[in-house]
Amino acid sequence: MNTTLINDYNEILTGRRSIRYYDPSVKISKEEMTEILSKATLAPSSTNMQPWRFLVIESDEAKQTLLPLANFNSSQVETSAAMIAVFGDLNNFDNGEEIYSQAVEQGFMPQEVKEQMMEKLSAHFETIDPADNKDVVLVDGGIVSMSLMLAARAHGYDTCPIGGYEKDQIAEAFGLDKDRYVPVMLISIGKAANPGYQSVRLPVEKVAEWK
Repeated sequence: MNTTLINDYNEILTGRRSIRYYDPSVKISKEEMTEILSKATLAPSSTNMQPWRFLVIESDEAKQTLLPLANFNSSQVETSAAMIAVFGDLNNFDNGEEIYSQAVEQGFMPQEVKEQMMEKLSAHFETIDPADNKDVVLVDGGIVSMSLMLAARAHGYDTCPIGGYEKDQIAEAFGLDKDRYVPVMLISIGKAANPGYQSVRLPVEKVAEWK
């Protein structure tokens, strides 16, 4: 057992705080943000369709567009290095051929298995109930969002997940198809201006049971 890795991971988990105020002088380069997002996308997803889509809102102009849609969280919008809007793509199967073809090219899957999987998935996505499809992308979006926050923490940044914003307006405000892209959450990211508050967690005995 690698105790160093365990200790590092424990620090990432236990050291994370939901931060409302950031050091506005701290910026994150596109290269480092890309690395953080790349690590986040190692998260699992249903049938590996990776339905998450990220909108990195970092310019003053883009933040001004976001501000009236998230006015209860204006401190994060105004002081963070960026606000990341996480969406779920309801048309995620459009990328199925690319994903499974790459799996074959990289030796992760035989060609015949890929063809079988694509046939089954094609039938599945043609008949899936829209409500069920939305549920799937929201679950996958939640998983990748936690992965993103942990990746950011590993890079030395702080975050805060935000659900309080105008979800019915954000896609169109940034030129996205609101019928295709489902809002999952906003995540502020930057360097904390203060340490934030610790919070209480219920004991495992209260939230889990064994049968």
